[in-house]
Amino acid sequence: MDLLFFCPMWGMADGSLRDMLLKIKQAGYDGIEFGFRPGDPQRETFMELARELDLITIGQQCFAAGKDFASYRESYREHLEWLVSFEPYFINCHTGKDYYSFEQNAALIGIAVEIEKISGVKIVHETHRGTFSFCVAQCGAYLNTFPALNFTADFSHFCTVSESYLEDQQELLVPIMERSHHIHARVGHPQGAQVTDPRLPEWAFAVEKHLAWWDTVVDIGKQKKHRGITITPEFGPAPYMAAAPFTQQPLANQWEINLYMMQLLKSRYN
Repeated sequence: MDLLFFCPMWGMADGSLRDMLLKIKQAGYDGIEFGFRPGDPQRETFMELARELDLITIGQQCFAAGKDFASYRESYREHLEWLVSFEPYFINCHTGKDYYSFEQNAALIGIAVEIEKISGVKIVHETHRGTFSFCVAQCGAYLNTFPALNFTADFSHFCTVSESYLEDQQELLVPIMERSHHIHARVGHPQGAQVTDPRLPEWAFAVEKHLAWWDTVVDIGKQKKHRGITITPEFGPAPYMAAAPFTQQPLANQWEINLYMMQLLKSRYN
């Protein structure tokens, strides 16, 4: 089973598009997880550079918005159809809202299923605060209706929403792990979705908890003979990244942390 590592575009604001993609390639990543809003003029340049540098792309839908459900639904479809035009390996999607009804969120998942069938591009739904998949129990409810639902495993959000390391939800977590095809390797804790720095000893317990969950996802992928497991080390910039008061200087380096996570997981799983 292939194990592929992706760099998040999130937080990479400096330099040209070419410089950014070249930096990612030279760092040893297999590809990039990107997000562009519909109509972004960089589309063609991005696709050409990705092909030139032999970088695999994962589209990320996180910008859909609307003042009500109807306008959100329209925006959601527009964003997914736009990302399909990039011909990505697959699309990682923030889907719905935690306050939408079950039926409303199910309708959005149905749109993703429809677009996936028409385009042939797999769409996976990230476990994320504020979306339909904001907590373990909710994911299980949607799996009962959509047994073929696929997830991006970002368990840092579950920790924050439940204010725990899911000690009492391990059995409920298993079906989500079984349907996880992508990992966002960010370490969270009961009071936040990102520890200050996973290299610090005070966060060792949180790191070990997340490593155990990711181990299970990778093991399940091997047992089921998935075509591959993809991992994006996804420590983010401010406000995810802790900053010093008054100066707002970040307390750690996002690029260095994500490189550290990639090397840690490469050595663990290869």
